[in-house]
Amino acid sequence: MIDVKQNITDLKRSIPDGTRLVAVSKTKPADMIQQAYDAGQRLFGENKALEMRDKHQSLPHDIEWHFVGHLQTNKIKYIIQYVSLIHSIDSLSLLQAVNKEAAKHERVVDCLLQFHIAQEETKFGLDQAECEELMNHYGELSNVRIVGVMGMATKTDDMEQVRREFRNLHNIFDSLKASRFADKPEFKEISMGMSHDWQIAVEEGSTLIRLGSSIFGARDYGVQVNDV
Repeated sequence: MIDVKQNITDLKRSIPDGTRLVAVSKTKPADMIQQAYDAGQRLFGENKALEMRDKHQSLPHDIEWHFVGHLQTNKIKYIIQYVSLIHSIDSLSLLQAVNKEAAKHERVVDCLLQFHIAQEETKFGLDQAECEELMNHYGELSNVRIVGVMGMATKTDDMEQVRREFRNLHNIFDSLKASRFADKPEFKEISMGMSHDWQIAVEEGSTLIRLGSSIFGARDYGVQVNDV
């Protein structure tokens, strides 16, 4: 039996000040999310827009929903009215699409730029040239606000490689902060670290860790999603 409340309690004792926990609840039923909520957790991450929509409708409305998966442009409309943070902006076209939908609801939606820092080609993310193109058009978009960066390390037992990749993401953050966001205090988030590597991510400066199995147990296989 998975003790969600105890897992939340234990994790929050271990996570230092300055790092926030996003409980990644993808594929998990609403009653398990409610258990985490009852333990004081308020930040939850989903990677399927329709699943997030359904959970948003049935769970407490003070939950802060984070979208952490690859976002399809035709699904933005299902989450745009309430999503608190989109972690996975990996192209200019996606940021433009989010901006367009947010404008319809007179919202400014916070977003993170997702960078490809892993050696695995299957992971999504911007490279330097794509980031430059995106930033050159960012000033044209008034209904999105970039507040930081996100990345996923290689799934490997080589923790030194993981550390190097997280350090690279922090360097990208520092470079963007200096060159593009020096006068923007809201640009402060580094989303990195999952259940198998979050301790290293914290050591390398993560402000948001995305944990699923550490809280809810192993994910439900058969659903094609990224591990957390």
